[in-house]
Amino acid sequence: MVTAAGRPVVVIGDSGLGSPVVASATGLVTWSQAAEEARRAVGAAGERALLRLLERGGLPHVRHVAAESDAYGYDIEAAWSEVEQAHLEVKSTTDPTRLVVHLTRHECDVMTTDRDWCLTAVLVGADGEAASVATVDREWLQSAVPVDTAKEGRWESARLQVPGHALSSGIAVNGRALLEEGKLPSRPVWGVADLAMQA
Repeated sequence: MVTAAGRPVVVIGDSGLGSPVVASATGLVTWSQAAEEARRAVGAAGERALLRLLERGGLPHVRHVAAESDAYGYDIEAAWSEVEQAHLEVKSTTDPTRLVVHLTRHECDVMTTDRDWCLTAVLVGADGEAASVATVDREWLQSAVPVDTAKEGRWESARLQVPGHALSSGIAVNGRALLEEGKLPSRPVWGVADLAMQA
């Protein structure tokens, strides 16, 4: 992939670190096997942490569907009852200062057709537990994903930096909290605390 100026968009390297000066000047995204493995490890840790949190929260049904298949378009299925379900797509990070998520086309397609789908952000602490959990606003997500502009091409993955105003503390699906406030970690991150103060 190259920019309109002919510069590479993705640099593949061994270290995954690259030069921040060069990267910011050219808009490069640096990729390495080590960085990809670290990102996957954080993602898996966030899913496990959220599973533990939901199970401790007393939900009668919690299932890690991502362990079975990527076809679902979400990672965790949780339910209050047979008719009240939540399909949680989990995005995890160890960075409390900003929330950057990678959304696949399949995840987005499921979001548009599944009213129980919810993007849940998890801050993974050094102990592997969820230090904070937030819900990303569905309307903001739908407005932020790319739009295909030609029938010859389509986007498959998008990198989104989620602003604080598009986040709410906890997990809410269809306006209902999945866990009571007292059963959630409360570390203020990603500008969510600022939003709460403005309300």
